[in-house]
Amino acid sequence: MSGVHTGTPALVLTGLDRLMAWSVGDPAIRVGVLDGPAVLDHPELAAPITEVRPGACAVTSSAACGHGTLVAGVLGARRGTAAPGLVPRCPLLLRPIFTEDGAPTAPAVLADGIVECVAAGARIINVSAAFTGAAPSGAHFLTEALDHAARSGVLVVAATGNESRLGGSPLTTHPWVIPVTACDDTGAPLAASNLGGSIARTGVRAPGARLVSLSASGGFAAFGGTSAAAPLVTGAIALAWSLAPHVDAATVRAAVRGRSGRGLVPPLLDAVAIHDAVRRS
Repeated sequence: MSGVHTGTPALVLTGLDRLMAWSVGDPAIRVGVLDGPAVLDHPELAAPITEVRPGACAVTSSAACGHGTLVAGVLGARRGTAAPGLVPRCPLLLRPIFTEDGAPTAPAVLADGIVECVAAGARIINVSAAFTGAAPSGAHFLTEALDHAARSGVLVVAATGNESRLGGSPLTTHPWVIPVTACDDTGAPLAASNLGGSIARTGVRAPGARLVSLSASGGFAAFGGTSAAAPLVTGAIALAWSLAPHVDAATVRAAVRGRSGRGLVPPLLDAVAIHDAVRRS
């Protein structure tokens, strides 16, 4: 698959195609990626990579490697490929939280990753991982790490998960976090996306039906759900911030949360509206 893909339905629906025409990202806007390890020598991965902890795949066939490479590709793939490649000039700070042996990721591990990405200079952190349930073990460590990110002015974008649940988690209900649900390419919410009143008030929804990105095998592959939707939101923020890097995090966050959803469904990502609100600040 090749060619310029800024006209794909997901990018047009959200206005990302327009922001992509204006910027490829500013190297000053560092993006933390808390996910699986990634194939760092993928020929179509263009973004500068910093391994906050060793972030290269040992087993390219593992689910963790596949997921991490897909998410990294949404943000950092070369423009003009099948992957979105939203911000190929923004450095990606990779900090794996998924292990290649498939072991569950504890909230304390995510908390450590957030703190380490903040220390490494991230301006935004993408978390395409979800923790369901009201109070998983170690949730207080996660809350403290998110408080630290807020004090440091580092935005956190987090997938809500794909279990068809109502209600949030300590990650997605934290007041600083921007939770992301998934929709199809017409904007209709996906049935599997976790929703909730607080998610509708503070989050956004973005396409996650079938997004093509970089495959750990060296080519391209499709993935979906809130894991795919979250980096679209992160990329929109990084693009808008790249065009106005002097604006503080609270202002950018307010621009993303410019509208509240009705009921349980958050509003659709509007990348141009985010850009316009940030530029006016």
